[in-house]
Formats: sequence, C-alpha cells, structure tokens
Amino acid sequence: IMAILLGLAILLGSLYFGAAAVVYNVAASVPADCDGNYVGYSPADWSPPRWATDFDPAPYLTTAYEPVTIPSRDAGIELNGWWLPADDPSAPAIVVVHGRGGCVRHPEVLAPAGMLQAHGYSVLLIDLRDHGASTIEDGYYAGGMEEYRDVMGAVDWLIAHGVPAQRIGALGTSMGAATAIIAAGEDERIAAVWADSSYADLERRMREDLEQRGLPTFVVPAANFMARLISGDDFSSHRVLDEVFELDGRDLFIAHGALDDATYVSHAHELLAAAQAAGVDADMWVDVSAGHVDSVFLSQDEYEARVGAFFEGAFATS
Repeated sequence: IMAILLGLAILLGSLYFGAAAVVYNVAASVPADCDGNYVGYSPADWSPPRWATDFDPAPYLTTAYEPVTIPSRDAGIELNGWWLPADDPSAPAIVVVHGRGGCVRHPEVLAPAGMLQAHGYSVLLIDLRDHGASTIEDGYYAGGMEEYRDVMGAVDWLIAHGVPAQRIGALGTSMGAATAIIAAGEDERIAAVWADSSYADLERRMREDLEQRGLPTFVVPAANFMARLISGDDFSSHRVLDEVFELDGRDLFIAHGALDDATYVSHAHELLAAAQAAGVDADMWVDVSAGHVDSVFLSQDEYEARVGAFFEGAFATS
C-alpha cells in the first residue's frame, strides 16, 4: 500500500509540475522583435491601430531621433533603443518602456513618446531584454523582476550623456509600467513615473492571465518554481505595490482604462491606495471609455494634456 501511495504521489507530482512547466512556457514566453509586427515603424513614420480611426499621429512624427545601443545593468545584456533629443539640451528626459511582447516600434509607446517630445522633453525609447532587437537572454519575460535593471541601465546612459539625476522620468505601458515603478523604487534618480495600465501584484496578474487564457490557476505556485528552474526568474523578488512605498518625495501618475479586460482596473486602485498610504504624490485617471493601453488613442487630447502637465509639475522644482 505504501509503495502504491508513493508511486501515486510521484505520478501526481510529476503531472502537477509538468503542467506548471507547460503553463509557464505558454504564459511567459515572449516573441522577439514585436513578433514581426510594425515593420518599418519609427518615430518618423508610424500609424495607430486600425481601430483608432480618430487618432492623428501627425503632430508626433519626428525625424529628430537616432538609434542607440545601451548596456543594461546586467552584464551581457545590450538594449536597442531610439534617442529623441529635445531642442533644449537642459530639458528633462523620459525613459519610455513598452509592455510584454512589445518593442520600440509599437504604436502604444511611439504615441506617448511623440507627445513628450512635442512638449519639449528628450525621450529615450528602449527594447527590454528578450524584446525587440535587444539581447535575447532566455526568451521569457520576468514581469519586471529583471527588466527593471534595463531601465536603470537607460538611466545610467542618460546621466553619462549629461542629463542630471532628478531630471529623469519614466513612462511605461502595461508590464513596462510595472517595470518603471520597480525601477524607480530601486533607483531614486528617477524623479517621476507615468504608469499606464500597470498591475499591482505580478502573481495576481498571472492568475488573471491564466483565467483569461482558460488555463488552470492552481499551478501558479509551481509555475513560479519552474520559472526559477527554467530561466532563473524569481517572480517574487519584487512586488510593485511594495516598490510604491519607496517613491516618497517623488511623483506617480496612474492611468488606466475602466474597460481593461487584461489588467483589471482594480490594480490601479490598489496602486493609488498604496501611494496614498506611503505619502507619495500620486494622482490617477481612469478613462471610462478605454480598455488596455487604449487611452492614448481613444482620448488623444486628454492623454497628451495630462501627461504633459504631470511631468511639467514633477520637474517644476528640479
């Protein structure tokens, strides 16, 4: 009987961790180079999504950019990027960070980058590791747990090119927003963060992602173990909500779509509550008409006005 029970336990354990490995591969693998999309897109020539019929990109197109290669904080990771310098060399600079599966060619980061440059800011767009044309480390995303060191590498690059600390901000979309918050929590040189459609807790977001895909959520703990085993990623090494408490004295703006069916708007409310509890200078805008990272296209004028005013206020005394 003991042998049978032991064999059954081994079988069930193998099935459980085998299922976790499959789920991890499905949920955490990311295609490089925007999965072949947005070919030829650049700050000088790009189009919004086809459904964004009222969005006009013309004010945000610019030929004033140059390709750059930036070292991450982690040895062996080289980041592809675009540098969009402001006319005023003393202007603050904003690091723009794409979401999971994205890249610098994605309209959801080209749009806010163009808005920021139009408002007089220098902008640095980067491909995170395992994305775009940056180093492919393992083909998996770490939910910001490792990628935040890419943002810190971008900050290092800006400072080496004459941008003072505390004159640097970050704007992120989706996973890029969570990554930007973690980076700011770990690097006080980042003065302000605009977080568009961020999650508050990665493990909760993973469970929601699996539910949305119709995959079992009970394997999440084992999937975390498989992440460490397969790629060395530790999904519990940082928590976005905890990093918010490190932002005291700096500025945070939380933008989210009320109709977001990927990262639910409850994450935004949790982030704001954490910021208020931590005494962080935070504000939030929930766009009632928008889904996931849609506001920049559906509420073009309001998005531009809000993002411009936010960074203007953040850098007013720096």
